[in-house]
This record gives sequence, C-alpha cells and structure tokens, in this order.
Amino acid sequence: MQDIENKSAPTLDQILSLEKQVWTALVEGNAQADRALLTPDFLGVYPSGFANRDDHVGQFADAPTMKEYELSDIRLRVLSADVVLLSYRADYLRPDTETWEAMLISSLWERRHDVWINSFSQDTPLDQV
Repeated sequence: MQDIENKSAPTLDQILSLEKQVWTALVEGNAQADRALLTPDFLGVYPSGFANRDDHVGQFADAPTMKEYELSDIRLRVLSADVVLLSYRADYLRPDTETWEAMLISSLWERRHDVWINSFSQDTPLDQV
C-alpha cells in the first residue's frame, strides 16, 4: 500500500510552469491544451460571472484571446501536499490592442491521480492609473 501522506508538495516553479501553459494556450488559441489543464469541475470566478471548463475553453472559438502576457508578484500557498494556491499579477495585451491591462489572479491547483490540474481560478481586474 502506497503511503499517500509521504507525497511532497510541488515547488513554485512547477506550479508556475503549469500556469504558464494555460497562458500559452490563450496566446496560441489552443483549446485542446487549455481543456487538458482544467478539471472537469473547473470553476472560474470572473468579472463577467461564473464559468465552467467548457466556458473557459469556449473563449477560443474564434481566435486567441491574448497576444502577450507577463506574470509578476508570484506567491504560492501550500494547502496540502495535493492542493496549492498560486496568486500573482498578470499584465497582458489582448489581440488588436496596444493597451496593457492588469489583473490579480488566484488559481487552485490539485493533484488528482498523480497529475496536477487547475480546478479554480479567480480574476480581479486592477484599476488603470
């Protein structure tokens, strides 16, 4: 019998790498990659309202939703060896614009069946100064 209590928590670099894969999917318009990184019961809490995995992936229906992004002020809270909360600032450019926008994001990552997957995300837009 495997000792599940003996699992170690992931590092900030490991989780940040996964989060960047979500952002890369947004830039590349890769709905399949996005879907693979989100749990079937994914919940997004956005200024537009609640979203499930199909809603999140559906944003790729026409084209990529981001042109460029930069992540900063990154923090990882380890809730257990199998659940972590990644919080950070995202500065980004949408396609067809030259105006950078910013938001604070918190993403909950869970280890399910030995795979890290995103189950929750909340975006809080920052006021432009």
